[in-house]
Amino acid sequence: MKAKLTVGRLVERLRETLALDKPASEQGFDREIRSPNVSSPGLVLAGYVERFPAHRLQVFGETEVSYILSKSEAERRTILEKYFSFPIPAVFVTKAQQPPLEMAELAAATGVPILGSRLKTNEFYTRIKPWLEEEFAPTTTLHGSLADVFGVGLLFIGRSGIGKSECVLDLVERGHRLVADDVVMVSRRGTEVLLGRGHELQRHYMEIRGVGLVDVPSVFGIRAVRQQKRIEVVVELVDWDPELVIDRTGLDREGTTILDVTLPKIAVPLNPGKNITVIAEVIAMNHLLKYSGIDPAERFNERLMKTMRAASEVRRYLQEDYE
Repeated sequence: MKAKLTVGRLVERLRETLALDKPASEQGFDREIRSPNVSSPGLVLAGYVERFPAHRLQVFGETEVSYILSKSEAERRTILEKYFSFPIPAVFVTKAQQPPLEMAELAAATGVPILGSRLKTNEFYTRIKPWLEEEFAPTTTLHGSLADVFGVGLLFIGRSGIGKSECVLDLVERGHRLVADDVVMVSRRGTEVLLGRGHELQRHYMEIRGVGLVDVPSVFGIRAVRQQKRIEVVVELVDWDPELVIDRTGLDREGTTILDVTLPKIAVPLNPGKNITVIAEVIAMNHLLKYSGIDPAERFNERLMKTMRAASEVRRYLQEDYE
């Protein structure tokens, strides 16, 4: 479980990225950030507070600061008293602007930290949003191996000892890239993208039974690994069973769900002599074909149906020909 995100932790991690000025104090740095969204106060400064997302980080750009400064001292205090009555985690003031005196006083009184940034407002949003999205992304940990094969992220799963690591090692030897072995950390971006990476401590080591740990970038070169990859197809390695029902045409597609994202899943039964590495490459290339709008199984089925309809028409014609 991730540790909660506080204002202090965000400042520590993004001080240089967001070009933050050194704060006068660390008051309010223990306030928790509960949302990956960032917004400006907007109509709240004009008195409309019904839909104010106070749980978000707040950004005061040049427009907001100039609006506040355009008001009289009494009006500024009334507006800001109402604004800081909400449980705001923190306020950022961009473009190296100095916040109005009343703003600094009321923020200090309510324990809300005000942080200055030298960035322009648009640039500030561009830098902080991806970091917050990653920080709040749903995550899970899977037992498997992840490889980049022809640019397609293949996640190999199956029982322990079935040969997932050996398959990926063979793929690396053939020029493909290892992303993670044994432990795959998965995070969801948006609604349909799953990114997989290895554990920070494990890096790109692989455990091969009978050999031990293999340092892949040292043995195969730095081009044999990558830090993360989108997971696009799940390949399940299963033990061979003559009674096992396996899709032989590709028309009856099976799927699996990870973090509420459905991915295609292909079950590959293993028996002596089967070249699982080549099969993995074909799976990746087949996925690329489907992505470009070409589905071999559908094409074959359409050709078969067309041939059957043509044969049926010939039979019907001959049955009706009485001459």
